[in-house]
Amino acid sequence: MENTVTPQWYVVQTFSGHENAVKQSLTNMVENNIDLQDLIFDIAVPTEEDIVEKNGKKKVILRKKFPSYVFIKMIYTKRVWYMVTQTRGVTSFVGPQGRPLPLTDEEVKRNKLEAMEMDDIKMKVGDQVKVLGGPLEGFIGTVEEINIDKQKVKVMVSMFGRETPTELEFVEVEKLQ
Repeated sequence: MENTVTPQWYVVQTFSGHENAVKQSLTNMVENNIDLQDLIFDIAVPTEEDIVEKNGKKKVILRKKFPSYVFIKMIYTKRVWYMVTQTRGVTSFVGPQGRPLPLTDEEVKRNKLEAMEMDDIKMKVGDQVKVLGGPLEGFIGTVEEINIDKQKVKVMVSMFGRETPTELEFVEVEKLQ
């Protein structure tokens, strides 16, 4: 586990409500220590849009997907482990006995920690796809549009004899062979 050559994503547990402060502290630490810039590459607090209705008005707010957690893309060394765990607001790394356990490629994709490139997407407009999650799970549809920036795909699904356009995330569909 020591001196991994390629950077991997790790998860750090923080005090509740301190995620953004920890992210800022870690970013400042990397900027101030030139030798850390080659070891810590990205720091993320994943959020998602949520629509809340208050007093009859709808409002879009950003919610933290994982409260009390910060994701760090880094090359693991004992020094980096020490520097990160000594940051104010950090309680520990997620893993057995406080040792960092890297996320799998599937977990990185599912949590949208890295933007997908067009080369990573195995589908194109006109392809048949199967819906893997949500209320339309198991339905088959045709790709109408691909939006790389939002990481979403518009699929025409046949429901009750009618074609219905549905916007889904890349991880919610699978191309059929």
